Amino acid sequence: MSETALRPSPISPTVDFDTEGVQHGFLRLPYSRDDSAWGSVMIPITVIRNGSGPTALLTGGNHGDEYEGPIALFDLARCLKAEDVSGTVIIVPAMNYPAFVAGTRTSPIDRGNLNRSFPGRPDGTVTQKIADYFQRELLPRADIVLDFHSGGRTLDFLPFCAAHILPDKDQEARAFELVEAFSAPYSMKMLEIDAVGMYDTAAEEMGKVFITTELGGGGTATAKSAGIAKRGVMNVLRHTGIVAGGAEAGQTTWLDMPDGNCFSFAEEGGLIEPIFDLGDEVREGAVVARIYPTGRTGAPPIEVRAKMDGILCARHFPGLMKAGDCVAVIAVIVV
Repeated sequence: MSETALRPSPISPTVDFDTEGVQHGFLRLPYSRDDSAWGSVMIPITVIRNGSGPTALLTGGNHGDEYEGPIALFDLARCLKAEDVSGTVIIVPAMNYPAFVAGTRTSPIDRGNLNRSFPGRPDGTVTQKIADYFQRELLPRADIVLDFHSGGRTLDFLPFCAAHILPDKDQEARAFELVEAFSAPYSMKMLEIDAVGMYDTAAEEMGKVFITTELGGGGTATAKSAGIAKRGVMNVLRHTGIVAGGAEAGQTTWLDMPDGNCFSFAEEGGLIEPIFDLGDEVREGAVVARIYPTGRTGAPPIEVRAKMDGILCARHFPGLMKAGDCVAVIAVIVV
């Protein structure tokens, strides 16, 4: 074991994970800075424990500009009572709290993308220290992990709950069972562009049942997307028996991202004209967007074409884009 791995985390919880009842507190991370020599990053956390049963780790704000998860989890932390629980619920509404407060995808302190920082380091940057604490202290406690995401300020998604195709087919099946229980309007067999350093990967490599979401985007939430998140998390808790009662079922459409042809990227920057809206059917070769050069008039737009048949499940959100940005994502409806 490396010297770094042996070092204790600098984060200290103000809650006791083994105490019965409801506790609201913080994960306190010392952070000395210009405006607070002995200051700390205070990450809100709630622990609800009642007897024996599974442990659910519920997280949002992994990226700070994604809001459905924090809305659902701050509300759940306020409302869920110990007598409603059989087991343990650990709620962290804003994992990357500095990014959440700033309304940015990455931390304003170190520009760290928490969802690319695992397993983290106890002696690293602020973001790496947060990742290390989840890796060594919180993930090992969990049986199931639900991490909320949406598109943030630069993407917009059809509202879906998702899990990954895994080598362990039993683990995979249990994850997709929870996806179905979440009962979002869409359910996705998700493909990641790059899974290295992800919270998802860290949880799955520990054998945890991990599910995630993409519930909208544009750097905001809607009444509909927040409602999907709030209903979905309760459905997951009920399905696992942590909370009594049946899940609130709804119709879901299953989608698959079979390979890298799902993704279309911009090779030039400019002004984007979307040709399809989310949920529209797209055929291979169809123009999904035009990108107009903005330096002069009269120049022809660059056409971005779909590489496969399917429906548009994600799109670039702001009107201007840069080379390398994701333009569109196509998914296949699973019949």
